[in-house]
Amino acid sequence: MTDAVSPRSRGLRISTRVSPDASWTWAPGVILAVLGAGAIYFVRWRAARRAQSGAPPSAWRLVSFGAGLLAVAAALISPLDRLSEQLLVMHMVQHVLLLDVVPILLLLGLTRVLLRPITRRTAPIERRAGFLAHPAFAIVFYAGAMFLWHVPALYDSALRHEGVHVLEHLTFSAAGGLYWWHLLSPVRGRLRLGGLGPAAYMASTKLLVGALGIILTFAPSALYAFYSDAPRYWGLSATDDQSIAGLVMALEQSITMGIALAWLFARMLGESEREEVRAERFGGVDSGQGTVDSG
Repeated sequence: MTDAVSPRSRGLRISTRVSPDASWTWAPGVILAVLGAGAIYFVRWRAARRAQSGAPPSAWRLVSFGAGLLAVAAALISPLDRLSEQLLVMHMVQHVLLLDVVPILLLLGLTRVLLRPITRRTAPIERRAGFLAHPAFAIVFYAGAMFLWHVPALYDSALRHEGVHVLEHLTFSAAGGLYWWHLLSPVRGRLRLGGLGPAAYMASTKLLVGALGIILTFAPSALYAFYSDAPRYWGLSATDDQSIAGLVMALEQSITMGIALAWLFARMLGESEREEVRAERFGGVDSGQGTVDSG
């Protein structure tokens, strides 16, 4: 059977199989923000370590916060940022970093002692925020942001307009920060989740966003014109690129949910054991007092 593809068409097809640009972006605003946040945290961490009151923050807290800042740099100034403009799968990796990895690492780096200058202000802010401070809003914001920004018209607009792209990243960062704050905040809030609440909170959100990943994975055609019109980097078709990106989203949500649920279960058991020990201790004191009184 003769090949129906003309030499000219074959040459154009081969020429589109190029390697993407993997240069660093070196965005000065991001660099200054990362360095500034790191300096402020380190100064506060050293001061808290030297303070005589309260439990000093451990070295692993410093490592966690530093890793969170490195994740910000990886998402916004490393070659990943440039690659995200050329491949959907790389854009998806960037999004899950901003939505989950960065807020988790940054929040794990915080303690009550580190946040002591602002802990007294959190309760009034929470009361004034009303429903915006409720965990239910965090679920809607987190899942809604992912679904909204993956609407083809908005997604393509973010890729074509720098201002919209920045707004997209800020939305994901805010949604992820608020979502994980309800689970990992070292400050006990008025609406803190208890019992099996954290598990339901986690499972409902991650299943919703994971479903979006599955939709992208098995979509019969490419949804985003921006990537459809791009050269075929690494020989990936637009549909294949989209399928891999959806798989990355679905797997990341599943893995994060599994790890978080295991951690939440372990924390719940630990809190239950501490409550039992506290109850036994106070029970023993009451019993001892009763014996003295009766004597």
